[in-house]
Amino acid sequence: MKYNVVNRGDEISIQLMHTFHSLIQRFGLTQDEENPDIVLSIGGDGTLLHAFHRYKEQLDHIAFVGIHTGRLGFFADWKPDEVELLAQLMGESAQQDDLRVVKYPLVEIQITTQNGIETELALNEFTLKGVDATLVAELHINDELLETFRGDGICISTPSGSTAYNKSLGGAIVHPSLDAIQIAEIASINNRVYRTLGSPILLPKHHHCDIYPRASQNIILSLDHVYMQRNDVLSIRSMVAAGKKVKFARFRPFPFWSRVREAFIGYDML
Repeated sequence: MKYNVVNRGDEISIQLMHTFHSLIQRFGLTQDEENPDIVLSIGGDGTLLHAFHRYKEQLDHIAFVGIHTGRLGFFADWKPDEVELLAQLMGESAQQDDLRVVKYPLVEIQITTQNGIETELALNEFTLKGVDATLVAELHINDELLETFRGDGICISTPSGSTAYNKSLGGAIVHPSLDAIQIAEIASINNRVYRTLGSPILLPKHHHCDIYPRASQNIILSLDHVYMQRNDVLSIRSMVAAGKKVKFARFRPFPFWSRVREAFIGYDML
């Protein structure tokens, strides 16, 4: 089994990386930056997002696992003082050829311009915002007009990303076993002239949402941590990515709702 480590670049993360390299050697795993089977992310959720986008063309054979060295890691569920246990369990899994994974859905984005269609993937969310004015765009669900949006922007998240930006927008937390995407408005304008639904929307797989920004409007698109400014977008289609999921290696049970409780509530019970 081959592995690679992506770290945040701070002193603690770099030291943990060196520690992991020395611990994993006795199990015969080899480091391979180009074609790993497991990618270990050491840092925070942002580090894991970087790792995902670095290896997004190899999702069919790569599984991710994370050690968080900050205050909160939703994807990175191992703690720094557990690096020895993680190395041991990963090594034993490799020796037994028994790698257990969970699979989470992704959102696929198709950006249409005069030059053609660009296809992207996001692990957490895709957002669309106006640059120098409020965003004006039509939203179509399955080729039917739903609303004309005016406001700060639109966020489309995966179930695993539902606990990120989507949650701060009042969106629902969605279990990642559900193949769905969620559409949440960012500060929409609602008055006698402009009217939107005003509630988050869940779309199942095989459904799609098309966003048609006002012509030549300056907009900022974000795919997780990647930002780009555009004024050439004709339409953007969002849907559950077909046949593509991200895999996370599970060397011990960590139920999703336990992860939610630890991240947002804590374990101190009355």
